[in-house]
Amino acid sequence: MSQITLGTNNVSIEFPGVKALSNVNFAVSTGEIRAVVGANGAGKSTLMKVLAGANPDYTGEVTLNGEVVELRNPSAAKRLGIQIVYQEVDTALIPTLSVAENVMLNDTVMNTKGKPVIHWAKMRRSAQEVLSRLNIRNINVRTLVQNLSLAQKQMVLIARAIQCECNFLILDEPTAPLSDTETEELFKVVRHLQKTENIAIVFISHRLNEVLNICEKYTVMRNGELVDTTDITPETTTKEIVEKMLGRSFDENFPKETVKIGDKLFEVKNLYGGDGKIKDVSLYIRRGEIVGVAGLVGAGKSELCKTLFGGYKKTGGSMVLEGKEVKVTNPSGAVKRRLALVPEERRKEGVLVNEDVSFNLSAACLGRFCTASFVNRGKVDANAKKYVEELGVKTPTIRQYVRNLSGGNQQKVAVGKWLAADCRIYMFDEPTKGVDVGAKHDIFRLINDIAKEGNGVLYASCENAELLSLTDRIYVMYDGQIMAELVTAETTEDEIMYYAVGGKAAHTA
Repeated sequence: MSQITLGTNNVSIEFPGVKALSNVNFAVSTGEIRAVVGANGAGKSTLMKVLAGANPDYTGEVTLNGEVVELRNPSAAKRLGIQIVYQEVDTALIPTLSVAENVMLNDTVMNTKGKPVIHWAKMRRSAQEVLSRLNIRNINVRTLVQNLSLAQKQMVLIARAIQCECNFLILDEPTAPLSDTETEELFKVVRHLQKTENIAIVFISHRLNEVLNICEKYTVMRNGELVDTTDITPETTTKEIVEKMLGRSFDENFPKETVKIGDKLFEVKNLYGGDGKIKDVSLYIRRGEIVGVAGLVGAGKSELCKTLFGGYKKTGGSMVLEGKEVKVTNPSGAVKRRLALVPEERRKEGVLVNEDVSFNLSAACLGRFCTASFVNRGKVDANAKKYVEELGVKTPTIRQYVRNLSGGNQQKVAVGKWLAADCRIYMFDEPTKGVDVGAKHDIFRLINDIAKEGNGVLYASCENAELLSLTDRIYVMYDGQIMAELVTAETTEDEIMYYAVGGKAAHTA
């Protein structure tokens, strides 16, 4: 198979107040699996969007086998065999259409202009052939996409990408929402595409262990510049990659601070809800305590957090805060009772992406910044400047729209709005999803500071290593139930995983 090389020569791009890319020279060839890594805001997603035709205002050149090409819109990129699968898979699929319709969507749209007749049998047959090329056997092409798992939706998007001409496939944080088993299935598909289709896979990820597992080379970006491209060898370590990403030495282990644990602050008794996914859950949090909730994808962690916050209806059980029973029927009621939730889907639920940083950081307690019925912009801005500095939010101005911030900085804003609200219980649902290691440590420090103030923290995560380094106790969930309660200092990843897959608990904390 002939090799095709996609590259950039001195590509730069600017957004309001920030230079996102600065004279980037990048190249990738068909048949390789390449990681592109960097801290949040380093420019990796911006560069990939240039290659996918989604950032048309670049300067410099994009080349294909040395010939300059114009990538000023996604259609131009697709015609040249460049496809991208974004992290938010739901936004790229039509949930009420079948798998076959979604896989063949581009072909259907192009071929029905003036001839609005669809050959359904041929469409389904073609979609099945594409899935077979990926060795995918567990997806029925007649199934509505809304009934698929996240992992299956990603496979549908990859199938759509290779259904068209595809020489370069860009995967943006593809494993962020996946379980370990689903991730391994994805990797099988990626390796299959590399070997049988000679496709270049460009893999953007913050999960560096996965980078070492699946990729052959890694490219490091920092502050909008490409700083290194290196082969991955058996001697390559995550610490080596992180230090190149950050430009400094780095301690991989987060040192948990010792915080005085007080009396019981919050208690949940026999909770049911979450659209039937939460079943008889009981837990408690003491003052100054960070309590983890472990479990695989689909175990009920998100549903638990949202039920406590009033996002899902509670159908049974009770909640007690500071010795008094509280009834929470909606999120506004939760806020009044000083409960906070930083949700997993930050762009959909955690921040207002079309508002600026300043407004977002006051959104959870806007009444505090009002004079009569008018918002006092001076107070809002003063609050924003305080938390931008304290949280280390990288933004050119507090007037920057949140949609233009990197994922890690969006997450800091999502947390910061609750600090201004002065809550008692802070719930974090997968708070480091899509966040680089530097921003991750910033978030950990922030959570420790919340606990030091005598508040309670509920920290739900699939990342067992994070739970072991950050929490005081851990509840392990499986199928909507608590399987075990563990003292963090006395448990291991193996024990957590045993209960996370449904192992029966003999001992509790």
